[in-house]
Amino acid sequence: MDLVAGVDIGGTKTKIGLVGQNGECHEQLFFRTQEFESFDDFLVRIKDGIDELKAKIKSPVNLIGCGIGAPNASSRNGTIENAANLKWKGSVPLLEKLKQRIDLPMRIMNDASAAALGEMLFGNAKGMNDFIVITLGTGFGAGIVANGKLIEGYDGFAGELGHIDMTLGDGRLTGLGIRGGLEAYVSATGLKRTITHMQSKYMDESRFRNIAYNDLHGEDITKAAEEGDPIALKAFDFTAKTMALALANFTAFTQPEAFFLMGGLVNTGKWLMEPLQTYFEEYLLEVYKGKVKILTSGMEGKTAAICGAAALIWEERR
Repeated sequence: MDLVAGVDIGGTKTKIGLVGQNGECHEQLFFRTQEFESFDDFLVRIKDGIDELKAKIKSPVNLIGCGIGAPNASSRNGTIENAANLKWKGSVPLLEKLKQRIDLPMRIMNDASAAALGEMLFGNAKGMNDFIVITLGTGFGAGIVANGKLIEGYDGFAGELGHIDMTLGDGRLTGLGIRGGLEAYVSATGLKRTITHMQSKYMDESRFRNIAYNDLHGEDITKAAEEGDPIALKAFDFTAKTMALALANFTAFTQPEAFFLMGGLVNTGKWLMEPLQTYFEEYLLEVYKGKVKILTSGMEGKTAAICGAAALIWEERR
């Protein structure tokens, strides 16, 4: 059986899976990225993880390659450069070092760009030539496809839309130190920060007044919204409004047919999606109104990022 190892390196978790040519993930595992102070130890864990997954499959496995999605990854240089949510700073030669441990054809790309390829090969973007994938996890990522081609940029860093300043320099810092940057507001961590902000701004009673920041999780915020907690509802509204303005701005430079959203923040469901759609239509230029869809990924949520990484190899086989 021909399979590709897909590796998704996230700020919180690293996920590994073995993926078939139609996007089916046969086996998967994850471990916490932040547990590894040593980059070399981290790479050994990736190799061991791939070996573990191969051993779980009873039929013979022919691994034809390894695709890696990572924040701030350069597809041209094979490096991770100053990723906001990873411990290893500077230019990290991931591809060079991993090839010393795993003898396979290998490609690396920004995680959101890899997700865009996955959406085009395996998800709801099949047949689309113009779309943008937005990943909403620890940070905010974007993969852009225009005229049927992934936009990689001169040095492989196109799509760092999470660090666009939404407040003209007067706001929260992103992980890269950009004041007012989008991911500081629209991400899983951004939503937590908004809860804290809303508690200081409004006097409403809320369950969050008795919860420490580090004990706050996205599921808690969604559950509170379902129960009518006013701080949770205000936080979702603020997040949706900020994101809608950003997506309306992005529409103006590539006019995508659709935005595809994936990642933990999407699991909040209608509390984000419904106000997002309303504000988005409000902010769009007249010429774009009613033409741009906001959709969720067509890849299974738990394995979407893994399949996106694997798509880097499968794309070359088609």
